[in-house]
Amino acid sequence: MKKIYPDAAAALDGLLRDGMTVAAGGFGLCGIPERLIDAIQASGVTDLTIASNNAGIDNEGLGKLLRTRQVKKMISSYVGENKEFERQFLAGELEVEFCPQGTLAERLRAGGAGIPGFYTKTGVGTEVAEGKEHKEFDGETYILERGIRADLSIIKGWKADEAGNLVFRKTARNFNQPAATSGRICVAEVEEIVPVGSLDPDSIHLPSIYVKRMILGAPYDKKIEFRTVRQREAA
Repeated sequence: MKKIYPDAAAALDGLLRDGMTVAAGGFGLCGIPERLIDAIQASGVTDLTIASNNAGIDNEGLGKLLRTRQVKKMISSYVGENKEFERQFLAGELEVEFCPQGTLAERLRAGGAGIPGFYTKTGVGTEVAEGKEHKEFDGETYILERGIRADLSIIKGWKADEAGNLVFRKTARNFNQPAATSGRICVAEVEEIVPVGSLDPDSIHLPSIYVKRMILGAPYDKKIEFRTVRQREAA
């Protein structure tokens, strides 16, 4: 099965449609599928529901899709660095489903594992629990959370072999792995592609069975959310 495509537009060809649900990997600006996000933006597809830990920042990451008004709903945990997100949300132009980080990761993982829902104590007694089923286990109250099953997953890996076995690097593993499994189709961009057999089988984080299409996205420019500096001390 051919998995390696020449570019992001080719890898997403035939997969995009208005109103679809997309699971996007990444944590802040770390491990985000930059090339695939750019291709989605260029496609002009609209009314997207995107499940992602955050919405990027203004004009970076998923913030690009917010700027072009291609996103209808965000299912996210942390969105504090995006002024356009804030503006659209407060203006009632963007639907937002806030979700605790651990719960979001488990919702993605559960969706990929065929689990339609699970109970968690996280969020009990807060706005997160409003409208959700409550159930007691061993004298403790839990709320029902639904698994997320996306139409498409877009992720970024560090290394991959030609079959699509992926390795993530450090923080990038946090949400890329569960996002990958939650999608009916997963498209990955990676920094390096090596021959089959080059990767240590015990070091593979995402088996190739989950990856349907793949591109080599490198080179990348390292983006920093907050650049902080200190004054140079006098000699």
